[in-house]
Amino acid sequence: MKLVHVSQPVTAGVAAVVLELAVAQRDRGWSVTIVCPPSGRLAGRARDLGIEVRGWTARRAPGPGSLAEAVRLRRLLADLDPDVVHLHSSKAGLAGRLAVRGGRPTVFQPHLWSFETASGPLRRASAAWERFASRWTDLVVCVSDDELTAGRAAGVTAEAEVVCNGVDTSRFVPGDRTAARRRLGLPEHAPIAVCLGRLAELKGQDQLLSAWPEVLRRLPGAQLVFAGDGPMGPVWRERHPVAGHASVHWPGHTDAPSAWYTAADVVVLPSRAEGMALVPLEAMACARAVVAFDVGGMRQSIADAGAVVPAGDVGLLAGAVVARLADPGLARREGERGRRRVELSFERGRMTDQIAALVDKLTPSERLS
Repeated sequence: MKLVHVSQPVTAGVAAVVLELAVAQRDRGWSVTIVCPPSGRLAGRARDLGIEVRGWTARRAPGPGSLAEAVRLRRLLADLDPDVVHLHSSKAGLAGRLAVRGGRPTVFQPHLWSFETASGPLRRASAAWERFASRWTDLVVCVSDDELTAGRAAGVTAEAEVVCNGVDTSRFVPGDRTAARRRLGLPEHAPIAVCLGRLAELKGQDQLLSAWPEVLRRLPGAQLVFAGDGPMGPVWRERHPVAGHASVHWPGHTDAPSAWYTAADVVVLPSRAEGMALVPLEAMACARAVVAFDVGGMRQSIADAGAVVPAGDVGLLAGAVVARLADPGLARREGERGRRRVELSFERGRMTDQIAALVDKLTPSERLS
């Protein structure tokens, strides 16, 4: 089997999934190449792990250069001549399907539909494109039931399967909270909420900042950590009234997320939209309670391992955070349930095996002989 993964995102959750799939498929004996922008963590990490990488210059957002990106990708794919092309996220989904146009088996994994993050004419245009591109898509892989429902509601007719994201339960494990706090320079006995992820509008950290004064009113000793970096970080730190409060910490990018999960009493996801986020699964694997807004995949992943509150309701978000910071027993029980849930339903090997089985079905046997 010769397979090419194409991804424009080179950081965060999409890149992590691409890398997990590529390594697992390489270990199955497949020939695997990742096509992605040459700068960024995905290309470097893939090469470190022995995965072939081909550089593809592409911007994250669609625009006048998208056609040229599709042409460059078409040339790369013609040279690589894969049995299957696996496209990840919206830009690769656009350029890749324009490049291939049904000429070889094509898998598209949105990781969050583009029309769910747009509004007005752009939203309508994005949904229309997905309906049209169904003719060039042999399989859509959705990461949650919510994502599949949204696609069908928008008129996407391609064959589709749900394969939930998975995490490495040998890497993300329960650990010593006090030791983690000492290592990270956090107060050992304070109630601590952690929000880990890219600092971006879609991830909604500003909504958690808006909820934080109510948390402090009810629990004055609480601490909040934003572990991550991104384009909105400087903006929020400068403009949001509570961003500079002594209880709010901005340590920046981390290559050791498990340490922050371990240090937390509760992990918070105030996202505006998701496909199925990796952060709650990682936090649950570390036996930490999770509080999140009710956006794509959150109810399916978290269940009884925390609280999922109506999207955008910062008052309910604050209340759910306080409930777990003020009651360590509740947070501990939810964390223990989360660990068991991830082991049973969201382990990395389950995800990679499911996708490998689906890809196998797309490939004519004579192509592999």
